[in-house]
Order: sequence, then structure tokens, then C-alpha cells
Amino acid sequence: MSNQRRVSYFYDAEIGNYHYGQGHPMKPHRIRMTHNLVVNYGLYRRMEVFRPRLVSPTAMTRFHSDDYINFLKIISPDNMQDYVRQLQRFNVGEDCPVFDGLFEFCQLYTSGSIGGAARLNENRVDVVINYAGGLHHAKRAEASGFCYVNDCVLAILELLKKHERVLYIDIDIHHGDGVEEAFYTTNRVMTVSFHKFGEYFPGTGDVQDIGYADGKNYAINFPLNDGMDDDSFRGVFRPVIAKVMEVFQPGAVVLQCGADSLSGDRLGCFNLSIKGHGDCVEFVKSFNIPMLVLGGGGYTLRNIPRCWTYETSILAGEEIKDELPFNDYFEYFGPDYRLHLPVSNMENLNSPEYLERTKIQLLEILREVEPVPGAQIQTGQVESQTNPRSALMEVENEEEEDTDKRPIREERKEHQSELAS
Repeated sequence: MSNQRRVSYFYDAEIGNYHYGQGHPMKPHRIRMTHNLVVNYGLYRRMEVFRPRLVSPTAMTRFHSDDYINFLKIISPDNMQDYVRQLQRFNVGEDCPVFDGLFEFCQLYTSGSIGGAARLNENRVDVVINYAGGLHHAKRAEASGFCYVNDCVLAILELLKKHERVLYIDIDIHHGDGVEEAFYTTNRVMTVSFHKFGEYFPGTGDVQDIGYADGKNYAINFPLNDGMDDDSFRGVFRPVIAKVMEVFQPGAVVLQCGADSLSGDRLGCFNLSIKGHGDCVEFVKSFNIPMLVLGGGGYTLRNIPRCWTYETSILAGEEIKDELPFNDYFEYFGPDYRLHLPVSNMENLNSPEYLERTKIQLLEILREVEPVPGAQIQTGQVESQTNPRSALMEVENEEEEDTDKRPIREERKEHQSELAS
């Protein structure tokens, strides 16, 4: 089997200029650091690199409410005091602060995910990477967990225009609650999340949460305890995903690669190495299904670029050296200046018995999945009044082009000189 696949990589140099505020753990600067490491390893030569063309606010209302998107457009640090009620209503202000350029930031990360999904739909590429995306907690009319616009949901809706079934896999340490909730009652999207559970944000993702109505058995949750290590994760991830692929047979996969499941994360409590995290990416890639790879959490600045650069090398099919090349942020990676770091000696609180029992439970749920989901769901044009505003979110396949959908040909490919700057 050839290891070489057509890979597109979305990046906008502006993303690193946005700042959630002093002391906030979410730092968009990590995307710029990742890009710089990808460039200095020479991985850009194995990919097509694009700057995403901004989607319209209307495109975001395929999932989000009009009121919420309009609020994100107008809110700023200067006028916050005039919108106290709306700030509370939309859960903006603490974990999800108002900062300069908030809506433009949302547009940037969302555009890469929707644009990447459209590229996959047109069969121009096998894998699309958008590390600025993966903000999986946002709800229809509510910000949550550092996330404002749920680019994962919007990308899946784009993929549903072409693909009968789309699989969403989430290896962030936090449960992918926003995506699960959005597709909880449909059998055209299966959500699979491996996450820390029990007195931990967002508090959802119990193994018994399996979906509802047509979506019953199409939400798969593997709740985990502190200290999850490489061998344990591989031992549950591979069999569960293999069974999902067998019974669900997705036409496309969205993989959220939150790096807060790595050992030593500022907010996380797992003990995965970069190789252990990357093993998930490698396994999903091995199924040769069109794949959208997104970022997500990750709060220890020196770890995230290492992780996502390594995973870029896996997706591009090129081995890279452990010794880091010189780059603009070289001092962040001391004292060892190596790609791979040792994990901690923390205890793994996931017993083999617990993991085996939960794995068997999920495999039993997956046996209940009908081999080919039959319900025809539609995908709605954004401007259409028939576009459902419910959790099922059906979309009707339109022959004509949506007014808000950018033609892929207008995406401007980055020049090599821009990459190196």
C-alpha cells in the first residue's frame, strides 16, 4: 500500500496575532509555532499549502443561531458594558473572553475547516489539515470551553453534502460535547470520543450516552481516568475504531487531535507521548478514507508544535529527525531541542479490567448499528427557510452553488517565500 497521499494544509499567518488575554491558557500563538516547525522540517514540500478564504457569517448559521453569530460580530472589549445580558445568555466573558478581533479569529479557524471539507468533497485531495480548527465545545447559541464557533460541526455539515455517512473521532482530553450534541439524533454522523471523565470539564460523555432516536448507538464514548498511557490508549483506540469502520463505513472522517491529552499538559492529566498520540492519527490514516484533521486543545506551549508537526509528518508520509531544526521559536524547545519527550512517571488509574470492560461494552453497542444507515437526511442551503434549526441538522444537496460557499479555485496557494518568512 502506498504511503503517499494528497495532502492539503490550511494556515493563515494572522492566526497567531489573536490573544485571549493575560493568563488565559488558550494561546493561538501555538498555531504559528507549529507552522514554523512544519516549515523548518521541510514538510511543506509534501503538501499543498493554502490560506483559507474567509467564509461569510451566513455560512456559520448552518449550525449556529443568527442571534449568536450577530452577537459575535458586534461584541468588542469597547462595547461589552452595553451587552451584559447577551454576554450571560451566550456564555461569553470568562472562559470564553471578549478580545480584539474575536469574530475575525472565529472566521479564520472556521474557514480552514469548511474550506478543507469542500476540498475533500471535490476529490482534490485525500487529507486536509487545519490545526487552527477543532474547537469542539461550542453549542448552537453558546460559547463554551474556549470555543465560540464549532468548526467541527460546520465541516461535518459540508461533508454531508457529498457523503452519506461521516465519522467524527475526538482524542482531545475533554469530551467532544458540542459535536456529539449537534448530531445526537441522526445516524449519518457517528461521534467517537476518548476523554477524561469524572469531575472534569465538560462533565458529559458517559459510556451510556449512546445517542437518541435515529441516532441511537451512533454516539460512542470511552470515559477514562487520569494517567492514560500509550499502551492503554492504543489497546482501546484501535479495536474500537476498527469496529466503527467495519459497521459504519464512513465516506469521510473528521479527526480532532487535541494535544491536551499529552503528558505534561497544563490542563490535562493523561500521560500520552507524542508517538502515542500520533499512533491514533496513523491508524485512522491507514483506512484510506478522506480525512479532515483538526487541532483542538493543548496548553503547554512547547508540546503542541512537537505533536502536530510529528502528526503532519505521518500524514505527509515523511519521516523526520528527532533533533529539531533551528526555527523562530527554538528557545521554547530547550533544554533538549528534540521532537520526542519522555513521559512522566504518574500512575495510570485506568486498570486493565476497567479498560477491557468498557471496550467490550462499546463493541456491544456497535454490534447494534445497522450495517448501512438507511435514513435519508437532507442538507439545507443556508438561506433556505426550510433549513432545520434543530439538533438533527439535515442538509439538502444543492446542485447550484451556495452564495456563501467559496469556490476552491479562489483559495490562494501560499508562495514558498511566504512560508519561510
